[in-house]
Amino acid sequence: MAEGFLKSLDSTLEVFSAGTSPASKVNPYAIKVMNEIGIDISNNRPKHLDEFLDNSFDYVITVCDNAKQTCVVPPKNADKILHIGFEDPADATGTEEEILRTFRKVRDEIREAFSDFYFRNLRKNRD
Repeated sequence: MAEGFLKSLDSTLEVFSAGTSPASKVNPYAIKVMNEIGIDISNNRPKHLDEFLDNSFDYVITVCDNAKQTCVVPPKNADKILHIGFEDPADATGTEEEILRTFRKVRDEIREAFSDFYFRNLRKNRD
């Protein structure tokens, strides 16, 4: 979801999303709640962080506490490493509406945090 938000804020950004244990497909609840606010992530695919070990980044941002503890990015690959943590909505249980409520809550938290990150760190460097 964070990748989708950053790309929606600035289509010129190169944004990559990867995980330490990626799912086989994007969570359908994530697709649904992002579509509710006009962001289509249905063509995204989960990627393992190993796909990016040879890349260099201005920022590497971990979003789940598990990733913060297990994601090891060599300093040469990232100018800045940040953690902006959220609960993993994929762990939500209950009825479909309860699960959607959790996804919406996390979506909104991600939107707020990454909008703030963008305007404080990226936008000012582009003006």
